[in-house]
Amino acid sequence: MRSLFWRILGAFWLALGLMGALTYLLVRLFNQDDWILNHHPGLKDFATTWLSLHESGATEPALYYLHQQKRRYRIETQIFDANGLPLGKELSSRALAWEAKRDLQRLPWRRITQELSDSAGNSYLFVYRIANTELGAWQRNNGLRPLSALVIALLILSAMSLLLTLSITRPLQRLRNAVHDLGANTYQHDQLSQLAKRRDELGVLAADFNHMGQRLQGVIKSQRQLLRDVSHELRSPLARLQIALALAERGTAEQRADLWPRLHLECERLDGLIDEILTLARLDQVQAAQQLIHIDELLHKLRDDMNLLMPEQQIRILGAQHCTYNGWPDVLQRALDNLLRNALRFNPPAQPIEIKVEPHASGLSLTIRDHGPGVSSEWLSQLGNTFFRVPGQTQQGYGLGLAIAKRAIEQHGGYIAFSNHTEGGFVVTVELPYIG
Repeated sequence: MRSLFWRILGAFWLALGLMGALTYLLVRLFNQDDWILNHHPGLKDFATTWLSLHESGATEPALYYLHQQKRRYRIETQIFDANGLPLGKELSSRALAWEAKRDLQRLPWRRITQELSDSAGNSYLFVYRIANTELGAWQRNNGLRPLSALVIALLILSAMSLLLTLSITRPLQRLRNAVHDLGANTYQHDQLSQLAKRRDELGVLAADFNHMGQRLQGVIKSQRQLLRDVSHELRSPLARLQIALALAERGTAEQRADLWPRLHLECERLDGLIDEILTLARLDQVQAAQQLIHIDELLHKLRDDMNLLMPEQQIRILGAQHCTYNGWPDVLQRALDNLLRNALRFNPPAQPIEIKVEPHASGLSLTIRDHGPGVSSEWLSQLGNTFFRVPGQTQQGYGLGLAIAKRAIEQHGGYIAFSNHTEGGFVVTVELPYIG
């Protein structure tokens, strides 16, 4: 993963490296002979001016112009013709005297040459010697080195800062928009899919936020659906209670005595329905830490509980020895309890219910088979939906048992499949992946 920390640190050091390299190259450019000849006030027009004076025969003005250059800019100049001979004995002697006087031979100096031709085609070589201290002072006084370094630094740092800022602020703006959409309940599941592909902290944050947004949207949707279903399911027992109460108010003492068991039964049904609804709602809450579950102990405990309620029923457990699973014990127990109760509701006492456990590399498979009438194939896909009951079944229920089991298994990252057995009966297959 390309860490954002290393990206920022790398951008910082890259900016420093580029700034140093370009500053060095620019300073080297400012120190090139051609650049100095074209910009130094004592050199840029000296050769052409002196050559024009020399061609016109003005020897004294040419010497004076040469000496002016020495006194004003401290530049020692020697001029040679095409044969390599210095121009004039007086000029060379004066040059040597001035050099001895200024003691330039003991100073670090910079040598610059320039070749120029006059109108007649004669070539002349100008050899300039300027002390490094003088050259450095001129560059500093004109602000060339500091100004160039400052300009380069500002340009590079501005460019790198702009790129780095955009690489951070744009994803943050998209996250901000996603938060706003989530608050307005208009969040789309693929809103941050592109951002989640980044291989840095922002990409991980976008992926986590996308997962959170999808889960919240699913929870909100399921809660709304649950509220609609609950309001519908609660109307029936409440309506029966209201009718029974109205009859009790109008009836005689004997009639009221006959209605009390009916009222008590409706209250129990209402209480059981509310308990199932609360259980379904709690499954959406964050669970505690996972624990090691011994599947054989859990199934044997459920079998013992069922034997107390229905001693005539038989439950056969296969393949659960030494089988363990990491999960939430209460949630998994409630899911298997509901599945087993559903099987016992339709299974004939003469044949046992079979619970088969098959561990495999990626998780755990459990199948619960009864020998009841099964379910019509047209209703299999709707099993597990809240408040769904198969039409035509006379068994009592609220349509929440399988929904609770399905939600509990999904809480573990697994799924439930419903099918009819080829030899008769109903089969529930539970797939539980290893989740650590």
